[in-house]
Order: sequence, then C-alpha cells, then structure tokens
Amino acid sequence: MSTSILNADLHCHSVMSDGTLTPEQLAARAKANGVELWSLTDHDEISGQARAIAAAQAQGMKYLTGTEISVTFANKTVHIVGLGFDHTNTALIDGLHKTRGGRSERAQEMAEGLAKVGIHGAFEGSLKFVGNPELISRTHFARFLVESGACQDTHEVFRNYLTEGKPGFVPHRWATLKNAVQWITEAQGIAVIAHPGRYDFTANEEYALFTEFKTHGGQGVEVVTGSHTVPEYVEYADMAREFNLFASRGSDFHSPDESRIDLGTLPWLPGQLTPVWDALAHRIQ
Repeated sequence: MSTSILNADLHCHSVMSDGTLTPEQLAARAKANGVELWSLTDHDEISGQARAIAAAQAQGMKYLTGTEISVTFANKTVHIVGLGFDHTNTALIDGLHKTRGGRSERAQEMAEGLAKVGIHGAFEGSLKFVGNPELISRTHFARFLVESGACQDTHEVFRNYLTEGKPGFVPHRWATLKNAVQWITEAQGIAVIAHPGRYDFTANEEYALFTEFKTHGGQGVEVVTGSHTVPEYVEYADMAREFNLFASRGSDFHSPDESRIDLGTLPWLPGQLTPVWDALAHRIQ
C-alpha cells in the first residue's frame, strides 16, 4: 500500500449527503472500476461510515474513513476532506452537527429567492432528492430545477440560479479552517485541502489558505481530482512539494448522470509526491 500507483479514490458522496447512490452501491461501483482503496466523504456528515466500512469489506476493498467539511475562508466556501479519523469521536461528530445546522434556514432563503423569479415550491421539491434533510444543499435544488423543466441540466442551474449574484444564491457561514482541521486531527485523521483549483482565489489568497491550513495542522492536498485540469495536476503537485503536504487522489463522484469522472478512473498521482495513504497506512481498514 505504499505506492503512488495504487488505485485509491478518496473523495465521493452518497445519499447521506448530495450523492444519488447508497454507500453499498458506491462500494460495488468502486470495486467494479478497479478501486483498491476507497473512502466515502459525505459533506459535513459521517453517519454513513459504518455502512461504507462494511460495504468495502464485503467487496474486498481497503477503506479509509472520510468526510468533507465546509469551511469559510476569505469569505468563500472551501472544502476540507478528513481521512482516516475515528468516526466515533464525539468532538468531530458534534462539530459536524453544528456545521450542518444552518443548511435548512439557508435552503428556505434560497427557495424564497427562486420564488421571486417565478420558480415556486423549490424547497419542498428539493426535499424529494434529499436522503438526509439536515444536508439539503444547492445540488438538491439543482436536481429539482432540472426535473421541473426550468433548466436542461444541473450545470445550467448553477450558472443561472445558484451562484453569487443569481436569484437562488444564499451564502452560508461554515466552520472555520482551524475548527475543521482540529476536529479531523484530534480524531487521529489527516486533513486535506479538497480540489484547490476550484476556488476563485487570487495567488495571494491561495497562498494564505495553504499557509494557514498548514499552521493549524493540515497535512494534505488533493492533487488529482475530478474538477482539476492536467495543468492543475502539475500546479498542485508543486504546491504539495512546496508546503511539504501529502498528495491525495479522488474523483469527487456524486452521480452516474452528473459526475464528469467515474470512481476509480482518475490519472495516477504525479511522481515525487508522498501519497496520503502512506501516512495513513495504520488507519486503513
């Protein structure tokens, strides 16, 4: 388990947050696609971890516990993936519960914004797509807007309704970067900056994110992930080396119909990086 060519997929989502498949279905899909080491990383939620562990074992796959925590940094939402933690840790469970707390109010405000432009019933309609009502999100609204015929696909929904300055956009104050990293590390896991290429940061803001993340005890960065381009693989491999961070790899798979990259089908990590699973070898189940 100490080679960068291991087919590890350490970022995906189930019905426990905003994915469309169960943990068991994801495990079967990952195994069918050749995944050797898997992690389910639902948003701000670890209630699916016991099922994911059992499903991975049933498929003969190695497993690392996972979650993806929403953080506010420089007035933007950033995601921090936690890997290899103790999923029974009460401080982590309590912290994630508080982070989820504001989602329902935010969803109601989003629905009000959409109603003002003639799209009614969005809150109730979105709930049909939610496995866990505590975790209602923009993705669930996007699925409702596609089903109702307001948009052709979820990408059009985000462009026209759910990004900053659009009628259904409502910002949310999440956990702090310090809190997220500490919850993960105190539960014996490793914190990883998720898909850094997705954040619309200036070079200075990005440098500040990596610097502060490292100061708080963060140890990893996603280098190869579904939303990164080939030049971004190179860019964030360089950042991993500059900040002495472990490199992670994950598809960020949500749904067979929506995701750009399937589980287990990413390119390998670039050379001269230390994979995060090397550091977590003792936490692999």
